[in-house]
Amino acid sequence: MKNLAPDIFRQRLLIEGFYTIALTEATLKAYLQGVAAHLNLRAYGEPVIFAPASGMGKAENQGFDAFLPLIDSGISAYIWSGRNFFSIVIYTCKGFDEQAAIAYTKDCLQTTDDVVSQSF
Repeated sequence: MKNLAPDIFRQRLLIEGFYTIALTEATLKAYLQGVAAHLNLRAYGEPVIFAPASGMGKAENQGFDAFLPLIDSGISAYIWSGRNFFSIVIYTCKGFDEQAAIAYTKDCLQTTDDVVSQSF
């Protein structure tokens, strides 16, 4: 991908996998706040978490969409409750330790071994 703004620092990490915890709105909120704190990223608001009502889309896509605003950008999380699958994007204008983000996510969500990540 061509870097259109090389003078603007951006770090992006996608983490995907399967979780084994009982993931609720409260545990998702705790994860978002916890991963930000663990990476020394500063939030300037509470996580916003959406759970579309039953019947609003395909049943297999039910779950949560969430966002935590950061001083230096944000963290988005997408959860498929029926599949115990997550897709998380950490996007910042401040550097962070990617391996620490992955390890925290694995520990907090009690993932299976099938966790993948991609920087972009």
